[in-house]
Amino acid sequence: MVSTARRLLVATPALLDPNFFRTVVFMIEHTPEAALGIVINRPSRADLDEALPEWCHLAAAPAVAFVGGPVQAEDAVIGLGRAANPVAGDGWQPLLDAVGSVDLGRPPAEVQPEITAVRVFAGYAAWGPGQLDGELALNGWYVVDARADDLLTSEPESLWREVLRRQGGELAMAANHPLDPRTN
Repeated sequence: MVSTARRLLVATPALLDPNFFRTVVFMIEHTPEAALGIVINRPSRADLDEALPEWCHLAAAPAVAFVGGPVQAEDAVIGLGRAANPVAGDGWQPLLDAVGSVDLGRPPAEVQPEITAVRVFAGYAAWGPGQLDGELALNGWYVVDARADDLLTSEPESLWREVLRRQGGELAMAANHPLDPRTN
């Protein structure tokens, strides 16, 4: 098993599961026991001002909640935040460069270090023991390096293509795969 933690899973064009069709998943954890990530390119239409009024002024554009994945536990809200000084603190833990997990249960003023931008994800993606490894073996996902800017992109709808294009070669060609290959 090779861990995909802190990397991106990019759905291959052949992955037709509606939960993951053309998604980009940032992997938070991947161990032999389980894997957990969040879909970072599925904005919803839910504004943050009602759900998290204390945090909405820090919301990275687009300032909506994102659908983080198909697992929708009652408290399955995950926050990612860009820190002004990316050193682990009270309410913020680094994940990738200056972006880390942020405790949305606290007011922003109580989180250290200072958070300059936040993104909120409702739900997450999870795999049981060996499940993700099996999907990787079947070539259901491309595994590529993540960039901190991917996690808070202002253009999430184009992220799938953008990430594939920057890989070059065969993966860059996959970015042009039509939605319906029969129309090609």
